[in-house]
Amino acid sequence: MAHPPVILIAPNALKGSLSAPAAARAIAAGVRRTLPQAELRLLPVADGGDGVLEVLEEALAGERMMARVPGPLGTLLDTHYIYVPGRRLALLEMARVAGLALLRPAQYDPLQASTRGLGELLRAALDHGAEEILLGIGGSASNDGGIGMAAALGVRFWDGDGQAVEPLACNLVRIQQIDTSGLDPRLKQTRIQLICDVDNPLLGAHGATRVFGPQKGAGPTELERLEAGLAHLADLMEQQLDVAVRELPGAGAAGGLGAGAVAFLGAELRPGTELVLELLDFDAALQGADLVITAEGHLDTQTLNGKAPVVVARHATARGIPCMVLAGGVDADPAALREAGFSGWQVIRPEGMPLADSMRQAEQLLAEAAERLVRECLL
Repeated sequence: MAHPPVILIAPNALKGSLSAPAAARAIAAGVRRTLPQAELRLLPVADGGDGVLEVLEEALAGERMMARVPGPLGTLLDTHYIYVPGRRLALLEMARVAGLALLRPAQYDPLQASTRGLGELLRAALDHGAEEILLGIGGSASNDGGIGMAAALGVRFWDGDGQAVEPLACNLVRIQQIDTSGLDPRLKQTRIQLICDVDNPLLGAHGATRVFGPQKGAGPTELERLEAGLAHLADLMEQQLDVAVRELPGAGAAGGLGAGAVAFLGAELRPGTELVLELLDFDAALQGADLVITAEGHLDTQTLNGKAPVVVARHATARGIPCMVLAGGVDADPAALREAGFSGWQVIRPEGMPLADSMRQAEQLLAEAAERLVRECLL
């Protein structure tokens, strides 16, 4: 290579240990130890889960707007969204108001957890003048199909006797009428895109409840109740709102919030990483690069199903640029990794080290793994 190598560093967050920007800095530190002359371009990425706000805030030079809204169980919390004045664009992250990470494990309760706070945050963005909203919806504590969010924006839910139904997942089967007459009219003039990191349908074995309900605290009885509630809600959406969500890819994201945002807000579901890379102008950053290095907390079959590192590799290899990946652990077949576009990989966690220890030392271990990767693959 005649010129100093140009390396694009585009990691995902390492959940529980490093944000994507912090991971990018750690990788850069490791690369510099071996290739001090290299030109490094740091462009952390996200796939729609928690952490997307931090990545886009930095890239789009947005302003933090503070708000106080209910958390997943109703306790008020202070949070923020990002506003980009030149574009009248608001960036929101559901995990900051209705996320599982806001609760202790003993508090997990998807029958009671609500998305109402998200609706109030959306209303705050509209009050500020937002005409376009990007909403990251990964990491939810709720399974309410978005009815809490909808209620905060003016939708009302009635039972068979004409009595108001509290918009919680435990009450989904009681709803007989969806009244959208009070829905905030500004939503019709607002483009809302959901940054979605999964393509799960609303119902069934691969749906919102069966796949994600257990990690939110649902046992077998609760799972049956939640599934029945979302199925009933899907019927009402089709019959009363003329919106079919049952087979919609991504409708099952965030406890059915994907379905609710489409049905109540007219939102568009976008594959998370593709939308993020578009906003980051990722393809322009690839120009002239000799190598791309990405990272993920764990590399497995779920990662290969459209998570950020795979989409990064797809963009890189389409331009003939090799892409390598750093991961805390690897549970995928080497042939599958190569087929996904990775020309090399390195495990971050040393063999035998307890996971908790590796997470505490993530910055140092990631830098060391990046150094090994460059030494073994480039030198």
